Amino acid sequence: MVSLRRRALNEPIRITAKRHGYFPKTFTWRGKRHTVEAVEKCWTVSRPRWSGEAKRHCFRLRTENARFVVYQDLKHDKWFLERILKRN
Repeated sequence: MVSLRRRALNEPIRITAKRHGYFPKTFTWRGKRHTVEAVEKCWTVSRPRWSGEAKRHCFRLRTENARFVVYQDLKHDKWFLERILKRN
C-alpha cells in the first residue's frame, strides 16, 4: 500500500446512498462511484466559539481500493472528501 497522506482536499462529493439514514453507503467523487465496505470511525466536530453547535459530521470510510475521510457540512448540508488515507 502506498500512503497518500496529504493536505486536505475538501472536494465536493455526492452521497448516493446511506445506511440507516445516516452513514454513507455509496458516494460519487470525480465522476466515479465508490461503495463503502465499512465505516471505520465517525465523529462530530464542534467548537465552543460556535456556541457548541456541531459544525460537521466526519466519517472514515473503507472502500475496495482506498480509505477516505469525508464530512458533512451541517450548516449547508453538503458533503466533502477531506482526504485519502491509503490506496492499494
